[in-house]
Amino acid sequence: MPQESSWRPQEAGVHQICYLLAQVQKPGTDQGQILQQLDQCKSYPDFNNYLAFIFAQGDSLPIEVRQSAGLLLKNNLKDHYAATTEEFRKYIKIALLHAIRSPSKPLRHVVGTNVAVIVGVGGMPTWPELLMSIVQCLESNDPNALEGALDALYKICEEAPVQMESEVPSEPAGTSQRPSNVLVPRLLALFGSPYEDAKCLSVSIMNLLAGGSPSALAEHMDRYLAGLFALAHDPSSEVRKPVCTGLVQLLHLQPERLVPHMHEIIEYMLESTQSGDEGVALESCEFWSAFCEAAVSQPETLSPDVLRPFLGRLVPVLLKNMVYDEYDEEVANVEAAEEAANCGIVLEDKDAEIKPFLPKGATRGEEGGEDDDDGEEVNRWNLRKCSAAGLDVLSTVFGDELLPIVLPIVEQRLREEDWRERESAILALGAISEGCVSGLLGHLAEMVGVLLPKLLDGRPLVRSITCWALSRYSHWVVQAGAEHNGPGQQQFDTVIAGLLTRVRDNNRHVQEAACSALATLEEVAGPELLPRLPAILKTMAAALAMYGRKNLRILYDAISTLADAVGNALAEPAAMQILMPPLQEKWTSIADNDRDLLPLFECFTSLAQALCSAYEPYAQATFDRCMNILTMQLAARSAAANGQAPQIEPEREFIICSLDLISGLAEGLGPAMEALVAKSNLRNMLVQCCQDVSADVRQSAFALVGDLAKVAPSHFAPSIGDLLALGIANLQPAMLHQESMSACNNACWSLGEIAVKLKPEELAPFATGIVERLAPILQNMNSMPRSIVENSAITLGRVAWVCPAQLAPHLGHFIAPWCSALRSIRDDVEKEHAFLGLCALLRINPEAALGSWVPLCEAVASWRMIQDEGLRNEINVIMQAFRANLMGQWDQYWGALEGPVRDKLAIMCGL
Repeated sequence: MPQESSWRPQEAGVHQICYLLAQVQKPGTDQGQILQQLDQCKSYPDFNNYLAFIFAQGDSLPIEVRQSAGLLLKNNLKDHYAATTEEFRKYIKIALLHAIRSPSKPLRHVVGTNVAVIVGVGGMPTWPELLMSIVQCLESNDPNALEGALDALYKICEEAPVQMESEVPSEPAGTSQRPSNVLVPRLLALFGSPYEDAKCLSVSIMNLLAGGSPSALAEHMDRYLAGLFALAHDPSSEVRKPVCTGLVQLLHLQPERLVPHMHEIIEYMLESTQSGDEGVALESCEFWSAFCEAAVSQPETLSPDVLRPFLGRLVPVLLKNMVYDEYDEEVANVEAAEEAANCGIVLEDKDAEIKPFLPKGATRGEEGGEDDDDGEEVNRWNLRKCSAAGLDVLSTVFGDELLPIVLPIVEQRLREEDWRERESAILALGAISEGCVSGLLGHLAEMVGVLLPKLLDGRPLVRSITCWALSRYSHWVVQAGAEHNGPGQQQFDTVIAGLLTRVRDNNRHVQEAACSALATLEEVAGPELLPRLPAILKTMAAALAMYGRKNLRILYDAISTLADAVGNALAEPAAMQILMPPLQEKWTSIADNDRDLLPLFECFTSLAQALCSAYEPYAQATFDRCMNILTMQLAARSAAANGQAPQIEPEREFIICSLDLISGLAEGLGPAMEALVAKSNLRNMLVQCCQDVSADVRQSAFALVGDLAKVAPSHFAPSIGDLLALGIANLQPAMLHQESMSACNNACWSLGEIAVKLKPEELAPFATGIVERLAPILQNMNSMPRSIVENSAITLGRVAWVCPAQLAPHLGHFIAPWCSALRSIRDDVEKEHAFLGLCALLRINPEAALGSWVPLCEAVASWRMIQDEGLRNEINVIMQAFRANLMGQWDQYWGALEGPVRDKLAIMCGL
């Protein structure tokens, strides 16, 4: 144990802080003023020590005061532990280890939270006494010490699992041990504990460790599995829940371990999915999706045939679980909203109902970014949703085999008076839409005919689930609608009309479902929407006037999706007159620091791209607002970084969305963008953003750099060296990790866009540095995302095109992976630029290509059609020169190529 700390609390300080903490608990007090006084206490270097003392030693104080002290300590440690002196750290650690045995369960839980924070920030190796204390508690007869240690351990494994594999100093001096090696045997022994909490927590911790697959668990896997089986029928549902979780996780991680017992496990999970305890039923219900995923990913280990005999029993269980409970909280909320709407009462959206807005982030040179939000409310994951997800995945594995089981139940439920039964039937039809489509396709018109009247159902949840179910069949509805003047077109029109009616529903929950469904349909339909555009726009304009804050986000997304789907058709004067006035009203009514502005910015980004020159009447005001927000936010960010009080709260999302909207302007306006940026300070702001600590700010900044390089390159002239250097710096190996990969990708792409706008003498000082960053990416392409590999190949070609003499001597070092990457790039102007650079280097140093002859020829043969006549001639001349210069060796080189490659080159180059 650590030596006693020399720090001692002053009585006056303890009383003052206890008083403030007690005041916070009292109703009617000025909470803001009290919290401000507590915040002022942070200026005292030993404030956290006082909190630790009150929390751990304040036995005579109310539990609520001690709990508040512990929670405040946790928040402070999270932000300032690194700056805390070693002496103060020692005191806090001693206090926490003392309190881990507290008789109070709430206090023990706060101990665990603090311990996890310290371990997460400082690491287990810096606190060897913690491991010793946890071991002592696990072997103790004191149930409080046992539960306290397990709670702390669970939180460490949850928040900082890597620390369980660290080397922690131990006795004798100079030795170390891994926490997982020390703890796994003791945790497994606790599976037989007489205490319910100990069993529950020890199984849960082992499940977390299994996710990290430590070596210690591998040695004890048989014992772990046996322990789960032994607890499978424990009388406590709190114990059976983590048992089910552990079995589901093993199915993901090591299905071969479960295969010998699979029939028994399926029977157990089938029984548990019907448990009266929803927690057990939910955890076991996850098994069915996990089974299907394992059977698809590892068919050599686990065959779907194992589950097939159980489908007749399993599917009805899932369908039963998909019916709303009589007292479901979601039902109560939706029905209350319906009643309020029918009475003309408008319910305001609460902040808690609106999930935090996350910008999509601009991506360049990629086929797509991360999956974006579908705008749906973050509701509690429950048995109903889990069962529907399980049915969905089952249908993708077993396909039409499920229809004889599902359809009779669905048909019966659709006739039921109980709306919950009808709703679950529609949910089931949506769930099987993907997997059973071949069997359903012949009945699509009939099925849509059954669903459409449900859009008018008196129950809001039936209307909303019908919107969702129809959206699940969007692809086939649109496909049928493409048959002009046929019944499919009438059906398509009817579906759109039905969804548009529900977009204007009085119930906000139905609005949400209808708007999301419309966006899905828009994405699939594309140009097929053009004849229906006026009706869609009028509905959206009406919705802009009636929606609350939460649904406006989903509506903005639907408008963005529509802009992407129909493009410049929105620039027609009639379309502009319908959509832009209500959008402009929203634009002017929201303050610059209101987060409700962010999704509207994303919407305007899509509109600027789609409307092109038609957006010019709005361009100056849009640009000026973005610049104002950038100015305020960057100043606030700079002040906060320098320890000063910013005038506004710095929020990087405002920076990202402003940069992205200016990018949308650049893409839509083209060269007309020059007039907007000419008199602005945007260039210097971009230099600042390109070196921001936040990867997503850099991501959007580099996207804008590349977009402006295409349409307004003269604006960058004074800062071109800074931007090139920052782009190169963002491609350092240390930057190439998942969290910042999109920023690196955009930096890479922007370097190429800048390069083609520069004179050789301007680019020359940076050319070698760029290639030194790009070549390793190409050489390690198998471990890199496809987008950055392709952007690296294109940018390398663009730099080579401008500065061939500088790069040609080094061609042999990177031509093979470069050509391999070029081979997979689709035909477009960027690929043309890359090949112009390749040809420029081959003219100077053709010998460098001979060692990479096959990948070179495969890259040339990857073209379907070269649009640029000059490039076609260039490639032809170079390939003919190889044939002439190789002379007696030509047959050997030609014979090394695959037949299809030889055939393509013979056509392209006359070889």
